[in-house]
Amino acid sequence: MKFLVIGATGLIGSRVVQRLAAKGYEVVGASPSSGVDTLTGAGLDEAMKGVDTVIDLSNFLVFVRAEVEDKFARAGANIAAAEKKAGVKHHVALSVVGTQELAELGSDYFWGKVAQEKAIKASGVPYTIVHSTQFMEFLAGIVQSGEKADGIHVTTQNIQPIASDDVAELVAEIAIEPPTNGIVEIGGPRRIGMAALVSDFLRKKGDPRKVVGDANTLYFGAKLGENTLVPKGTARLGKIDFDAWFASQPTT
Repeated sequence: MKFLVIGATGLIGSRVVQRLAAKGYEVVGASPSSGVDTLTGAGLDEAMKGVDTVIDLSNFLVFVRAEVEDKFARAGANIAAAEKKAGVKHHVALSVVGTQELAELGSDYFWGKVAQEKAIKASGVPYTIVHSTQFMEFLAGIVQSGEKADGIHVTTQNIQPIASDDVAELVAEIAIEPPTNGIVEIGGPRRIGMAALVSDFLRKKGDPRKVVGDANTLYFGAKLGENTLVPKGTARLGKIDFDAWFASQPTT
């Protein structure tokens, strides 16, 4: 079985490539640095020759709805066209738990993910969409986004963070399996309020800043429900808990 990993140089992509290669599979990595541009389609046909499964881990961090929808839709159409030419049997894409709800709650970025998922479902290529909870590696960004003069303002609603190593392991496992033509949810081993998690994160780092928790605090533009960011059904769970993940991080 031959895999193409789009976004192979990223946080998850590099780990997925390593895991599939370690299992003995043939893996091709694709990214702009290797001459593959999903927005223009450049390099896709060549990269997909002989490929059985495409794993799309690309991303567009754009926070204007029309622009992010356009980018994800264009990339999706280009990938699907190349997959059909190559006879790809399985398209795996990484998305986010609560994507539709997060978009409707006010986060423009997630309209792009909605557009991506619509393109995948309409493509005619067998697929599996992986909905992941937030990565533990994003905690520093959550802290930065909530920083104010009187402390770190974050929501108290639930989060179930997952370590990037677990994301990569689960994505690799799912990619080896037959397509579901549906959504598979993955998450971390523990559900916790975001304010409590951020407080623990800062304490472990020796950061004295105060956490101001409020259920109404926006999360990247969205007012969350209690369980917006956690799996809705039966999910595959990672094994690395927050304490173990933090202990593995470089000290800087």
